[in-house]
Amino acid sequence: MTEASVSVARADESRWRDVRAIRLEALADTPDAYGSTLADAEARPEQYWRAMAARANTFLADDGGRVVGMASGGTNDHESGTGWLYAMYVTPTHRGTAAAPRLVDAVCDWARANGYDRLFLNVAATVGRAQAFYGRVGFVATGATSAMDRDPASTLFTMVRGLD
Repeated sequence: MTEASVSVARADESRWRDVRAIRLEALADTPDAYGSTLADAEARPEQYWRAMAARANTFLADDGGRVVGMASGGTNDHESGTGWLYAMYVTPTHRGTAAAPRLVDAVCDWARANGYDRLFLNVAATVGRAQAFYGRVGFVATGATSAMDRDPASTLFTMVRGLD
C-alpha cells in the first residue's frame, strides 16, 4: 500500500455489498464505538444495505480494489446549517494512512456542498485513538456529552469542526 493508492469515492447502490462488509467489520472490530450492534446489522435485509449505499452521503476508502474504510454525513437536526460525521471506520491495517483523513475530507466536502458551516460528531469515550485522530484533523471538543442510545452506560463526547 502507498498513500497514493488509497482513494475515496461516494458509494452508490452497486456498492451495497462493500458498504455492508466494511460496516460489519467496524462493528466487530470496535463494538463500543457505534450506536448499533453487529447482530442487528447482520440481520438487516439486503434492501437496507442498498439504500444505505445509494444515499449521496456515504463514502468508501479503497486501496487497490479492497475497501478499507467508510464514513457518512448527515444533517444535524438540532442545529440549523450544520451536519454530522458518523459511521467512520478504517480497517486496522490502514490506520495512520491517508484513508481516514481522506474520508473526513470527503464528508466535509459533502457538508460544504450542502451549505453547512460546521460538522459535528460523537465519539465514544472508550475510543481514545479516534478522539486523538479527530483532534488532528480539526475537530475540537464542545464540552457536551451524552449517553449512547443502545448503551446508556457509554459516554459520547461531541466534537465540532468549522468548514470555512
